[in-house]
Amino acid sequence: LLCCLSILSCRKAGTGGDVSLMVYAEHHGNPIINHVGYPDTVFLKFNTDELPGTKLSDYDAYFVGVPREESVHCENLKPGKYFVYVVGYDSIFLARVTGGMPLKIKHSQRKEHLTITVPLGE
Repeated sequence: LLCCLSILSCRKAGTGGDVSLMVYAEHHGNPIINHVGYPDTVFLKFNTDELPGTKLSDYDAYFVGVPREESVHCENLKPGKYFVYVVGYDSIFLARVTGGMPLKIKHSQRKEHLTITVPLGE
């Protein structure tokens, strides 16, 4: 039984792993660049593939983008299921935009750098 429990715990999503994730956000097909006053933020909910909500308290971790970069770097993730929710600022439309998608990091992707693009909307 202890062996089974340790195997299950290895499959839990979360921080403390060795997977790096680069998240690119797009609004109407255009890349969202991290704005100096409104940096893009990636919120992660562990162990689910459904939108948990839109409040910060609905998520287990968040990562803030560096101004003027095209992506947000999420470091030290474990294999497992995540819901990725992104909030960004579209400087063409002058508005905050949001969007999300499920992500599954497979055990075989350990020590990898993954890249995803999340479509955002109004």
